[in-house]
Amino acid sequence: MPATDARPLADLDDIALVEQCLAGTPGAFDLIVERYRRPIYQVCYRFVGNHEDANDLSQEVFLRAYRGLKNFRGQAALSTWLHRIGINVCLNRVSARKPLDYTTNDPIESHDVVDVRTDSPAERLMREERSARVRAAIAQLPDKQRATLILRTYHEMSHQEIADVLGSSVGAVKANFFHALANLKKILNASEA
Repeated sequence: MPATDARPLADLDDIALVEQCLAGTPGAFDLIVERYRRPIYQVCYRFVGNHEDANDLSQEVFLRAYRGLKNFRGQAALSTWLHRIGINVCLNRVSARKPLDYTTNDPIESHDVVDVRTDSPAERLMREERSARVRAAIAQLPDKQRATLILRTYHEMSHQEIADVLGSSVGAVKANFFHALANLKKILNASEA
């Protein structure tokens, strides 16, 4: 599609929107950010466990995407490319820092629409403690297992989509997911003992 596409930006598919960005059309990259802000933020949050760091990482993802947009070839979906940048940014940040204390971080659920009116305070506390234990256990998984588990469980990506994001094979993704679940179970069982 030529860079002079007369359709409104919001009507363009991702490839046409990337072309508009590269052509310097005002607002084109803003629309990409708007389309993918939430899923990229969620990936970042699952790695770092708090909203402030997740916001910083999300901004870093979109900054890197903007700078590298000329290298986007369209061989994978734009969402896959952005998720790949997100995973790399998160793995770089997490490996550069000491392990995070997931027991004090904000649960992402507090920003989701969750009807807690039926929960008693004790039930809510139990759910929050269980969630904190799971987040802490996920943080202990090896990088590829953690990334695979997050993308499969929280983002409901297919094995093929995860393979595209991580740059690996479907078989490796399936193996990482299987091992992540087994390791997660071991970690959680050990923390209860």
